[in-house]
Amino acid sequence: MNSSSLQSVTSLNNQIKSLLESTFLYVHVEGEVSRFTYHSSGHLYFTLKDNSSSISCVMFKGNKSKMKFRLEEGMQVIISGSISLYVPRGSYQLNCISIEPSGSGALAKAYEQLKEKLRSLGYFDEKNKKEIPRYIKSVILVTSGTGAALQDMLRVSKNRWPLIKLKVIDTIVQGENSASNIAQNIKYADSLGADVIVIGRGGGSIEDLWGFNEEAVAVAIYDANTPVVSAVGHEIDYVISDFVADLRAPTPSAAMEMILPDKNELLMSIDGMIEQMQRFYARAISTKDMDLQNLKNEFQRYSFEQKSYLMLQEIDILKNKYRDKMSALFQENDRKLIISRENLSYICQQNLLRKKQILENLRDILKIKNPTSGLNESYAQVVKDGRTIKPENLKVDDIFELQTKKSIIKSRVLGLQKI
Repeated sequence: MNSSSLQSVTSLNNQIKSLLESTFLYVHVEGEVSRFTYHSSGHLYFTLKDNSSSISCVMFKGNKSKMKFRLEEGMQVIISGSISLYVPRGSYQLNCISIEPSGSGALAKAYEQLKEKLRSLGYFDEKNKKEIPRYIKSVILVTSGTGAALQDMLRVSKNRWPLIKLKVIDTIVQGENSASNIAQNIKYADSLGADVIVIGRGGGSIEDLWGFNEEAVAVAIYDANTPVVSAVGHEIDYVISDFVADLRAPTPSAAMEMILPDKNELLMSIDGMIEQMQRFYARAISTKDMDLQNLKNEFQRYSFEQKSYLMLQEIDILKNKYRDKMSALFQENDRKLIISRENLSYICQQNLLRKKQILENLRDILKIKNPTSGLNESYAQVVKDGRTIKPENLKVDDIFELQTKKSIIKSRVLGLQKI
């Protein structure tokens, strides 16, 4: 099971309480009184039952003080009230606003017969009811032009929503001709194109309210294209128009409260929307500002100037690397050159020493083998054509020179004899 779907008992009871009390805001129940108790607190507790079931009831001190009779065990009564739930015990009860003894007179019988007939024809079906607009510009009031109900509706509308356009159709709301006049004025109001029609009057006896229990009024309400609100009598009064109308209001003033927006609530709502809009735009501007800053950063990162700067930096880095590498290379080459110089100097010295030694050796050999060394003055060398040759290589008639230390003798070969 998903832990997010779990809830406490109190939370569940509060939800049930809200559902029950909003759904059964006002009910009429008939039954038999049982086990009633007049509590010392002034409240009245009892059970209302029929042949199949029962329900706990309470009537608080304020409403009990208005009762004109005292309950008795087994008394058949009609109760008007609402359903409430006592959260600590999780039990529901009927909160009684008024209690009347049961009784079926001629008007009550006619009321029930017409009510059953219209119900069977679908006049009360929720699917046939029109939705009341959320924001209303114009309302037509079908009511008495001199009644207190009209003044209540005007006062509430002025305090609640001064922008509303109201049109009053003065209507007979009591007496023999009231039903036909109400029906006629509903049809006329429907032709004026208002947003809502409110039919109503103040409280009174069942006879006073009977015009709203006639079939002609019910048909006019049902046939109207404009949404109709029935606001007849006090909270405990229910008439046929209440069931046929698109919305039933417990009183005329309550009708205006139900259909008109509250200017104060709307102003608060507007303030809330303004704050929400300001927060939204502040977040949006902040987000766009961040986006813009990111774009600026991206632009700067990829701009020509930035690319040039980065390339120049890279060139500087390469230059430094090249300079460092070349410096290292030069240093290495200098080191190698120094070593090579030292090696070359050493090798040259060694070679020079060897050559000097060889030269000394050759000089010694030359001294030893020099033909002029250690010979007498009669020694001469044979030169032909500027080159020294061996005498045996001369030919007859060759011209040659005999060179001594002190003279050159030109000669010609007269003869040659090899030994």
